[in-house]
Amino acid sequence: MLIEWKGCLSRRIVDLNLIRSFVAIYETRSLTAAGARLYVTQPAVSQALARLRRELNDPLFRRVGREMEPSALAVSLFPGFRDALAGIDRTIDGVVGFDPALSTRRCRIALSELGEIGYFPSIFRAVRTASPHVRIEAVPLDVQALPEWLSQGTIDLAVTSSPVDGGFPHIVLKSQAYAVLMSRDHRLAGTTAGITVEDYINADQVVVSGDSGLPRLESALRRAGAALRSDVVVNHFASLPSLLAASPGLIATVPDTIATGWAQSWPLVLHRLPLEMQPVEVCLYRRTTTQQLAALDWLYDTVVRAVGGTQGEFFAIHGDARAHSAP
Repeated sequence: MLIEWKGCLSRRIVDLNLIRSFVAIYETRSLTAAGARLYVTQPAVSQALARLRRELNDPLFRRVGREMEPSALAVSLFPGFRDALAGIDRTIDGVVGFDPALSTRRCRIALSELGEIGYFPSIFRAVRTASPHVRIEAVPLDVQALPEWLSQGTIDLAVTSSPVDGGFPHIVLKSQAYAVLMSRDHRLAGTTAGITVEDYINADQVVVSGDSGLPRLESALRRAGAALRSDVVVNHFASLPSLLAASPGLIATVPDTIATGWAQSWPLVLHRLPLEMQPVEVCLYRRTTTQQLAALDWLYDTVVRAVGGTQGEFFAIHGDARAHSAP
């Protein structure tokens, strides 16, 4: 396919495949990765880049370490090229369509530990019901890497309660409050009036190192004139119920949905958090790269329908028999 390039001094016809190569290189920052996306060899991408460099009289990209760094002209061209390709592809998709029942593509969704436990079963059922041949990969969540992953197309979607810089399209799946969890044998377990701020501050605390709610908890404590006590630190939420049950001196501040499930299956008690802590918003983010947009639209909509507005299947973390029942 050819498009007309209108310059200040000339009118040129540019092969659309050159523009696709440009966008793929820009988004992946790699000739090899761009070739894989376009289903061509790396030399073919290099040749396309060389042709476009001649057409535009600009280097467009230069290698810096392992990445292809865009020039100033490339940065200015990218939004227009990307949007033009997206418009063309969506127009073609509107005619040809995307049939999830026939798709064999790989879907990659970044999830935290809790996200994988609470949401992945519902996501898997919804996706596989409509698309039985699709491959689904749950990618361990790395909040710092998310902007790069989403902008380069390394992943399709991400479920996270941590803010992601970059203006990526997203939707709030739920607003998550926190509660205080402890053993039934804890000295505060039997209080009927609820635990006080003083009780909470003075209690020995166990925290999960990767909990995205910690910054908001720390802010709530600062407003109360205190600091978070991390007497015990663990790496995974899954270790909390057995630890709390066996350690009557500890308390933990955890999402109230998971605390409720644990209290039904373990000798644990939950209390309302005696602090004004802003709820954590769990969001679904989608990549901004241009490849397979119809498939991405379908996947995004399917995941939103599967988990939007639900509390998640957090009962699975303690082996509840309901985790194996049909939806």
